[in-house]
Amino acid sequence: MPSAPPAYNLFDEAWIPVRWIPHREEGDADHNKAYPPAVGLRELLLRANEIEQIAIATPPALSALYRVLYAITARVSGLDEAGPGDWSERRADLVDRVGLDPEQIATFVERHRHRFDLFDSARPFLQDPRLAEQCDPANTAGVDKLITTRPSGNNHSWFQHVNSTAPDLPTPAQAVLHLLVWHYYGPSGRCSSRTVGATKAAGSKAGPLRSTLSYHPEGDTLFETLLAGLPRPGRDVRRDSDLCPWEREELPDPEAVPPPLKGPCSALTARSQHALLLMPDATGQYVEDAFITWANQVKIPREGDPYLIWQTSKEGNPYPRPADSRRALWRDLDALLLKNPAGSTKPRRPEVFVTALEVSEELRVRALGFEQDGQAKDVQFVDAVTPPVLGLAEDREPAIAVEIGRLRLLGERYGKHLDRAVKKAWADFTEAPRIRDCTWAVDAAARYWPTAEAEFWKRLDERGFDGAAAAFRSLAERAYDTVTYGALGTVRGAKACTTARLELYGGPVKRPAKTGGTGTGTGGRSTSTEDT
Repeated sequence: MPSAPPAYNLFDEAWIPVRWIPHREEGDADHNKAYPPAVGLRELLLRANEIEQIAIATPPALSALYRVLYAITARVSGLDEAGPGDWSERRADLVDRVGLDPEQIATFVERHRHRFDLFDSARPFLQDPRLAEQCDPANTAGVDKLITTRPSGNNHSWFQHVNSTAPDLPTPAQAVLHLLVWHYYGPSGRCSSRTVGATKAAGSKAGPLRSTLSYHPEGDTLFETLLAGLPRPGRDVRRDSDLCPWEREELPDPEAVPPPLKGPCSALTARSQHALLLMPDATGQYVEDAFITWANQVKIPREGDPYLIWQTSKEGNPYPRPADSRRALWRDLDALLLKNPAGSTKPRRPEVFVTALEVSEELRVRALGFEQDGQAKDVQFVDAVTPPVLGLAEDREPAIAVEIGRLRLLGERYGKHLDRAVKKAWADFTEAPRIRDCTWAVDAAARYWPTAEAEFWKRLDERGFDGAAAAFRSLAERAYDTVTYGALGTVRGAKACTTARLELYGGPVKRPAKTGGTGTGTGGRSTSTEDT
């Protein structure tokens, strides 16, 4: 008879790296035993008030794990439904208790233990065991495809080179993190062929968080972070219908329309467009292969995710703000603090921030994302954190929140003026047929934006909002002069740089034409559109 698959239960195995709240005894052998570098899911829930934060180095994996942990926390705490009583008051009681109820955690673990085994033969965690029969066993994905930081197939090397003929096998702790990344950030396009009934397909839809940046309130402890990140459920949400994948009695039917999302728990965990199956080696110490294919041919809507900044396209369609590794987090701050921040895209702050301050007014914001295209191209991870700023939200500090929005607008304005100015100077200097991207623009951006960020945080820290326009303008002028200095030694270069410099102030504007039969001349010199 075939041997039983190895066991790796996520409640018990130490797979989540954590950073504990500092203790005086740190470094002592007994202390290191009591505060290990990684814990299982059960210990993480029991000791969340002792953990400072989760120490996962892959931002999309942390973003995905947060969503799973929010759903589990809501279920364990009873905050998965609006009642009985007031939801905010019940959460406040938990904050005062400084920890989740150990008995409720034990009940949850006992009820779902078999669904959190990574290699269970019937219901492996967030996997589909049917893939072993529905996919061609000779056409597995391989571990290099599973680990999203590795190149596979004809893709370029990103973080490391690999040898596909002798792959470096990941441990289960590594594999489960990339399993999560696939469920939330997986690409669209061709995948392993899967046959289900009369349907045979080899194409998948993009994951629900593909190319997005999500924003999470973060407290002094993981316990505060998890409670602050809980979305408030609607009055009609019921836990017996708002189900996570591990709570469903049957595996989903790939040919059927996906079941509707009935509340925050299902919305956080049941949007995946990919199906995976990990294949451990005989010892269970490594994952040696994987199936990766489509889960459903119907696109699951991603609208309503409470951790995204939602914007509106010119056509009136909502879309989440994309991850951009070149864009610093301070440029999103007004969209996190203001109810109606400025912008042509009409951004809306993430829904979770409406109630997060009920947990603590000393909350930071952590932005986690993955700059990608819709299909196979991955560009860069995004991971950034602010100081404790959520207490400055418009609901609490309206005057300061408005000033934060004005600071952001000024910083953006002179960044755009600088970009236009150096591109125009370069085009005129090189006699290019049109204004386009150039090395000067890259150099100027690298000089301006870090200094603009420092200026923003300095003014916010000191509450010094007067004179901000002149300060950002000065930074743009300094970057422009530095980048264009080498071209001033020629007549053409000096003329191009001097003329284009007006773009720093909004560009030249011609005076209205004179009337009364005096012709159509400009009637005077060019002037700037910017106030000085």
